[in-house]
Amino acid sequence: MSRVKRSVNARKKRRATLERTKGFRGEANSNYRRAKEALLKAGQYSYRDRRNKKRDFRRLWIQRINAAARLNGTTYSKLIHGLNTAGITLDRKVLADLAVRDPEAFTAVAEEAKKAVA
Repeated sequence: MSRVKRSVNARKKRRATLERTKGFRGEANSNYRRAKEALLKAGQYSYRDRRNKKRDFRRLWIQRINAAARLNGTTYSKLIHGLNTAGITLDRKVLADLAVRDPEAFTAVAEEAKKAVA
């Protein structure tokens, strides 16, 4: 059986790993072993934080909606309950955007929610 020489493929793999770790601190951008470990850890962090980002944005939207709701004489939970009762299907991202960019429209939505609860 013929012998397989791996130097081209191995070098290509190592070069690709080192290119992906450009900008990392210490030996993690120049030493292949450290770079490989750093890349694995970076992948774990990015996977985790893609999920955490969704959580963080939802929290931010809820805070913005609550602040705007209180300016309109209600609370976040009452507003959401009123929207569900009224059949208004706006998600929290859109509601928060309305609260920040178009307070008049948010006030109109809040009034509809209040009417539905009353």
